[in-house]
Amino acid sequence: MRAIVYETGGVDALHIQEIPDPQPDGGEVLVRVKACAMNHLEAWATKDPTQQRPDGPRILGADVAGVVEKLGPGVAGYSPGDRVLVAPGISCNQCELCHLGMHSDCLEYKLLGVRVDGGYSELMRIPAVNLAPLPDNVSFEDGASIPLVFITAWRMLVEKAKIQPGDWVLVNAAGSGVGIAAIQLAKLFGARVVTTASTEAKRSKGIELGADAAVDYTQPGWPQEVERIADGRGVDIAADSVGGQILAETMAAMARGGRIVNCGFTAGTQSDFDWASFRGRRLSLEWSFMGSNGYLNEVMKFVQTGQIKPVIHRVFPFEQVQDAHHAMINRENFGKIVLTW
Repeated sequence: MRAIVYETGGVDALHIQEIPDPQPDGGEVLVRVKACAMNHLEAWATKDPTQQRPDGPRILGADVAGVVEKLGPGVAGYSPGDRVLVAPGISCNQCELCHLGMHSDCLEYKLLGVRVDGGYSELMRIPAVNLAPLPDNVSFEDGASIPLVFITAWRMLVEKAKIQPGDWVLVNAAGSGVGIAAIQLAKLFGARVVTTASTEAKRSKGIELGADAAVDYTQPGWPQEVERIADGRGVDIAADSVGGQILAETMAAMARGGRIVNCGFTAGTQSDFDWASFRGRRLSLEWSFMGSNGYLNEVMKFVQTGQIKPVIHRVFPFEQVQDAHHAMINRENFGKIVLTW
C-alpha cells in the first residue's frame, strides 16, 4: 500500500512510499482510508525539521473516514464495503476507566498517529470498537473532519462544564477545529456564545457558525469586552484550546463561579496567572483531553440531521501532503484541511 511514514526532517521529508499491507488481528478491522483530516498534532510533528519522533517512524493522521476492507477474526456487526468513521484513540477497553466510558483517561490510551500508526495510508488496521457508521448523506471529507475535535468539544462542554440552556459560553479561537466544534455544540445546547479570533474574516465566520458575538483577542481589554457582551456579568463557561497568556486573560471575562475548561496549549504554557483572583472569584478550572469514543456516536446523530456541519478549509490529494502541512503551519485555514486518496 501507499503510505507516508514520518520520523524527522520536517515538511520536506513527507513522501509517499510503498510499504506492506497491514493485516487485521482478532477484534480488528482493515479500513481503506478515503479521507484523513489534519490536526495540530500533524503540523507540530513536522514544523521543526530537527525534531525526531520519540517512538521512531510513524504513520501520522488521527481523523479517518473510509470503507471496511476486511474483518479480522471474531469481528461482528460490520461487513466489507461499510462506510465508517474511526474514533481516534485506542484504549485497553478492560480497565475501570474504560468501562466508565472514560477512554482517553485510560493508562494505555494511544492517539492515532502519535503512539500508533494513523491514517496517512491507503489501509489501516483498527479495533472494531473504534468504528462508527458513516451515514450515506455525509461525505468522507466531512466525516473525517468530525471525530477528534467534536469528541474533544463534547467532553469539554457537556461532561466537564455541564452546559445548560441560557449559559453564556466563551469559545477561544473561532478558527480552530475545537473552536468550530464548540461554537456549534454550545448553540445546539441552547447557550449564548462569544468567540474570539485575531482577524475580521475569522470573526465573521465565527458569527456565521452561530456565535452571538466575536471579539479580537489581540486587542487590550478584550476580556472586559466579553464581560460587557455577556450581560455585564461575564461568561459562565470558557472553552479554551489556546492556553498561554490567553488562558490567563480569560479569567477576567468570567462570571463569578464560572467554569473554565482547557484542552490544549497551541499558544504555549507560559502565562501570568492570578491565582488569588481566581480563588476570590470562585472560578473552577478543568483540564480536558479527548473523550469517550461513544461521544462520536452522539455527535453523528446531529451531523446526520444537519444540526452540526463540519467546516472544511481545503481538500488536498495525499500527493500534495507537503502543501497541506505548510497551509496548517502557516495558519492559513479556517476549518479542516483534509487529505484524500
